[in-house]
Amino acid sequence: MASIYIKTQLERCCMTEDESNSESLMERQTTGEDRVRMTARQLSEPRTANWIASEADWSHEPTKRVLERLVDDGILHRDESGTHTTYYPDYRRQAMQEAMRLRDSGHTVEELTDRLADMKTQIRDWEDEFGVESPNQLRGTLADESLDADEEDRRREIARKWEHLQRRIQIVGFAIREWDFLAPTTEPAEANS
Repeated sequence: MASIYIKTQLERCCMTEDESNSESLMERQTTGEDRVRMTARQLSEPRTANWIASEADWSHEPTKRVLERLVDDGILHRDESGTHTTYYPDYRRQAMQEAMRLRDSGHTVEELTDRLADMKTQIRDWEDEFGVESPNQLRGTLADESLDADEEDRRREIARKWEHLQRRIQIVGFAIREWDFLAPTTEPAEANS
């Protein structure tokens, strides 16, 4: 079936090296600080220190100290405007680093273009299957009382994957558009006088 092929290709080709190795890295012997750093760098939305500590399987106070160092180093941002302080990465920096990883990965621009097409096809398939245009509209279908628990879970998971693919499409598209600019250089850039 084409959707199984696309799913396999997307899982294999469109995850970052960090994402594909994160589980195995977390299972290896790591320090609490290492786990906090890995968790914080992979955030896709602002999270509290408690949430990050829980994900990193480490206590709150040392987690908060690591997060504050990451803020001081410019890797994370802190938002104190809400009821709880949250932390989030510099999404522009993340996107640029990911685009450079894609460029340096040994894949050709044609392979990335094929990945981009596969991701867009998967989203169109979900739009057609559910008659919706966004992940949140898909979540809205959960109000349908005729759905069983398995179908509700399936739709929640698809909505999560859909959002992930939307982010990946932006990054892969940027890497393709800026392919030449992102090329690694071996010579120092010359200043134009």
